[in-house]
Amino acid sequence: MSSAYLLVSHGSRDRRPEVAMQQLAKLVCHKYDNALNSEHLVGIAALEMSPQPLHEQIQQFAKSAFGNRQLSQNQNRLKIVPLFLLPGVHVMTDIPAEVALAQQALGEDIMIELQPYLGSHPNLEKLLTKQIAAIKAEAWILLAHGSRRPGSKETVEAMAASLSAVAAYWAGPPSLESRVTELAAAGYKKIAILPYFLFTGGITDAIAASIEELKLQFSAVNLQLAQPLGASAELAELIWDLTDR
Repeated sequence: MSSAYLLVSHGSRDRRPEVAMQQLAKLVCHKYDNALNSEHLVGIAALEMSPQPLHEQIQQFAKSAFGNRQLSQNQNRLKIVPLFLLPGVHVMTDIPAEVALAQQALGEDIMIELQPYLGSHPNLEKLLTKQIAAIKAEAWILLAHGSRRPGSKETVEAMAASLSAVAAYWAGPPSLESRVTELAAAGYKKIAILPYFLFTGGITDAIAASIEELKLQFSAVNLQLAQPLGASAELAELIWDLTDR
């Protein structure tokens, strides 16, 4: 049985996340090759901001990975890995729907397996702890995008608690400014913000600009911005583990 792997991200008009995804795909491919001693194809796709809908990207990648060979049922497996940090609408509804459309179009010769989303991996906390260790601060804010899906905040709150941080959201309350206000009022002079995002892009640029404005508002507070996760061998390891469960 042969396998291929497709890493699915949100997608962006910014070029940087796509470049990071390509780098991550190479790292994951290297991990597969070393572990299995065989060549495994790893590709990338985007849910949004792509000329093609996701189900068409999946079909195109599957045909490229496995060719046009007519094989018996279950001979080829395509594993889809959602590179999302929160169980929002995209993870719980949109991606499964796109996968179902692709499976219907591909038929039974290629079996698609939707893997757990990246944020569900229990070792993700270790990568975030590594980001935190690079900066000395008295208080931390874990800044996530937020989701309209009910219950999605619970995941962020749990991660923030495990990191001894407080949660804030870019697209909803409590906001970054409100959290900084609370911590400054509590007497913290060194506050760091950890963006709960995979890669640098338009949103992290906007966060950095917002922090520069907050520095003017809270001149007595030292505000620092940590880096998002980024493409790394450690992140590739988590992805490998998700597909190998």
